[in-house]
Amino acid sequence: MLSTKIKEATRVAHQELEKKVVLKMKAIRSEADYAEMLKNFYAYFSEVERAIAPYITAEVLPDYAERRNSAYLKADIEELGGSLEQLPPATAPSITNVQGALGALYVMEGSIMGGPIIVQMLTKHGLSRGFSFFSGYGEATGEMWGRFVAVLNAHAQTAEHEELAVRKANETFERFGDVFDAVTVA
Repeated sequence: MLSTKIKEATRVAHQELEKKVVLKMKAIRSEADYAEMLKNFYAYFSEVERAIAPYITAEVLPDYAERRNSAYLKADIEELGGSLEQLPPATAPSITNVQGALGALYVMEGSIMGGPIIVQMLTKHGLSRGFSFFSGYGEATGEMWGRFVAVLNAHAQTAEHEELAVRKANETFERFGDVFDAVTVA
């Protein structure tokens, strides 16, 4: 199954990104700090969403419109008193087909799965709001992940499809990590 292959093949890239995110999270001391970190997520997710938009349609993923996206990050940033000014530079992978788009979406949906851990870490730093994105789908998070994985697996008809999805997932993790290394621009 592609979902198993992609998880194994992206393990290193996932861990590298996770280290960068956790390092940024450990530096959060205020709502303003948290809003600044969310700008990294917003900048990147909005770029990836634009890249996958032509390929992730309601025919491919029927509940796509119900899934968490950069609009939730924007709302969280604004709830914390931040704005979308001075976003870090972000470059999405080049997406040219459904399999590549699903590989990129695997990374984005996976970040939602880790959301409860992120919320727990942030509440330890005294934060209590701006969690609409990381709260995921609440009790339906596992179900939503399962539906996504079923679509992912169904669209990998050949070894070439699987290879493409894995390559784009790795690239998505790596480029997301680049956002955390970037200097914010005015």
